[in-house]
Amino acid sequence: MNDEPSAVAGAGERDPVSVLDALRREIDAIDEQIVDLLGRRQAMTQSAVAIKTAAGLPVYHPAREENLISQRRDQARRAGLDPQHVEELYRCIIRQSRMQQTVHAAQAGVRPGARVLLVGGRGQMGQYFARWLGEAGYEVRVLDVDDWPEAPSLCAGIDLAIVGVPIRRTPEVIAELGPHLPPQCVLADITSVKSGPLAAMMAAHSGPVLGLHPLFGPSTSSMDQQIVVATPGRNPEACRWVVDQLTGWGNIVMTISASEHDEIMDLVQGLRHFATFTLGRFLALRQVNLGRTLEFSSPIYRLEMGMVGRLFAQDPALYAGIILASPERRALLREYVQSLTGAQAVLDTGDGEAFCREFRRIAQWFGPFCEQAMRESTFLIDKLVERF
Repeated sequence: MNDEPSAVAGAGERDPVSVLDALRREIDAIDEQIVDLLGRRQAMTQSAVAIKTAAGLPVYHPAREENLISQRRDQARRAGLDPQHVEELYRCIIRQSRMQQTVHAAQAGVRPGARVLLVGGRGQMGQYFARWLGEAGYEVRVLDVDDWPEAPSLCAGIDLAIVGVPIRRTPEVIAELGPHLPPQCVLADITSVKSGPLAAMMAAHSGPVLGLHPLFGPSTSSMDQQIVVATPGRNPEACRWVVDQLTGWGNIVMTISASEHDEIMDLVQGLRHFATFTLGRFLALRQVNLGRTLEFSSPIYRLEMGMVGRLFAQDPALYAGIILASPERRALLREYVQSLTGAQAVLDTGDGEAFCREFRRIAQWFGPFCEQAMRESTFLIDKLVERF
């Protein structure tokens, strides 16, 4: 900041328009300094990531970030600023910084030069991982539908094979791939169901086996804080470098059993996507004037409809595979449909008191999560309002 007198000095003796122009010039100068400081900060974080990479330290340091946020909130109070606004600003700055560090970290592989085969590598997720692996210094090979005659040569000397094909085809593809794999090769899959593929990999390959499920899609610009589920198969120590690479890219890797994964995903993915599908289906059957309803929609309604529209903007085969993935998942969804029939009694009777009793019972079951959900959804709504 410079030490020149502010434009407001002597403002009472000057033309208001000229004073306003001078103030705007000062504000513009401050904005330029803010951007310059952000550039300096980014340069320093790039130096920090070089040190972290050399020392094998993680990019994400949650304790350091939360301490920084607390300090800036205190500083905001002393400066007469809204601490919430300053926190939001700094979380944006920190996230951008972390993403920059992740990009740089991606260029340094855990095992640069290792040979990776992407089975189904011309699909969207295959191309996504091919880019990240290539930038990290790995030799990437692709085995897709038309490449099976070259499977023996493509598999020769590979260190990692990742199977990313439609769920229904995963076990047969693994069985066909297994005989071509070197004994020391890590065999992994990235499907959203784990028990079946993990069993197929264990049967087809005698070497290291690891089940993976990235809980994000190929449109994700960064792996920063994205969740990847890992389900151990065989020889976890030999698979460790694969997990370390995912962590190095900024992912949060959660290790659970294949059976627990599938049970959770029945709810997190299967039920959620099916409920969204059925809502969209009902609106289409009713031929609802969607554009007209959006004209009168609250932000939360628009957000909910955005999630419905997002589903139908994507590949139907992908969601067919997820929703119909297993007999257990389909049984859960039938149970969900039956529960809707049970709720119909309230509609038939029009009993408001019965509705409120059921509402309160369910709210009690949700417990403290209701307050958390209010905070998180309010944040999202505010962001939606700011954007549109």
